[in-house]
Amino acid sequence: MFVRNCWYVIAWDHEIPQDGLFSRTVLGEAILLYRTEGGGMVALRDRCCHRLAPLSKGRKEGDCVRCGYHGLLFDATGRCIEIPGSETVPGKVRVQRYPVVTKNKWVFVWMGEEAKADPALLPDNFSCDHPEWDYVPGYMHYETPQALICDNLLDFSHLSYVHEKTLGGSTAIAQARAHIEAVPRGIRVTRRVHDVPAPPYYKTIRDIRGNLDRWFIYDFLLPGTLLMHSGGRPIEDEEGDMSRAVRLHSCQTVTPETDTTTHYFFQQSRRVEDGDHSIAEALYRSLLVAFEEDRAMITAQAQAIAADPDHPMMLLAMDAAVVRFRRLVADMVAAERVPAALAATRSGAGGAAPRSPVDQVGSQQLGRDGPVERRAR
Repeated sequence: MFVRNCWYVIAWDHEIPQDGLFSRTVLGEAILLYRTEGGGMVALRDRCCHRLAPLSKGRKEGDCVRCGYHGLLFDATGRCIEIPGSETVPGKVRVQRYPVVTKNKWVFVWMGEEAKADPALLPDNFSCDHPEWDYVPGYMHYETPQALICDNLLDFSHLSYVHEKTLGGSTAIAQARAHIEAVPRGIRVTRRVHDVPAPPYYKTIRDIRGNLDRWFIYDFLLPGTLLMHSGGRPIEDEEGDMSRAVRLHSCQTVTPETDTTTHYFFQQSRRVEDGDHSIAEALYRSLLVAFEEDRAMITAQAQAIAADPDHPMMLLAMDAAVVRFRRLVADMVAAERVPAALAATRSGAGGAAPRSPVDQVGSQQLGRDGPVERRAR
């Protein structure tokens, strides 16, 4: 199960056509996106309430969408305003509408209770649309559960091994101890690595001859968003002297498509004063190579788990951030279930909601995390 009262990234802004329809699935629900003539964004369930055909197979008419199967016309609120051959339209003929907002080129949908859709809960993905930062937007599709990708982003010790020849370049990253602290709706992870060679991909930005002090400082927020300052400075330069440093800011977010498939939106921004846009393009190409390394490893991991789903993971000290974030997700899901459970009790319904494989993996970890997390702090 997933947290529902959250903003999930469904698309980059450039993916939504100016005069057309776009569909993507989030939390198992196909969602139709389109723009109004005034420039607003509309998000509706991509399923006509009549025969359940996808509305994305229809066409946009002004600020409305017409079902391509039997011609029902729905306005931007999801209300049906025309049924061919019928003089009246019953009020119950409508499709679900989702709160939707665009911030810094990310398009977010709210998957929970509409009354709780607070824009103040949007992450600060500032470098996605900032004059001092330049990047190329990225998207990947995973045939794996969202939780495993979040785990990967929460533990950067894997950079030393999965990304030995790309993002890593030193086993010192795995040996450096991460500092973890709580932030609203997430955690902050800080890892500093001293006197190490520059990773290969830094050379797309700057000519670096000697060793660096590197840093990775990021917030990891519900439902699965990483906002990170990272970089490296020559070891002989004074603290605070960024004249020869590599400075990066990354925005990455992991949106569940289904229980077992995931959307991954990402960018790695560099400072515009470091050169023209060709540097951002080279950085993006390097990033794609590294993220394909991630996808190959996580896909193999997911297949191994699926082959023996009852076998528990063994937690180690490096898993402290994973444990804390998994616990936060579990607590949020449990809190959202309480009102639903009360309503089910009042109505006479019984039994707990079915558990997904992701829930089971999470409970296996969380059931063993107490002593491990205390040692890891």
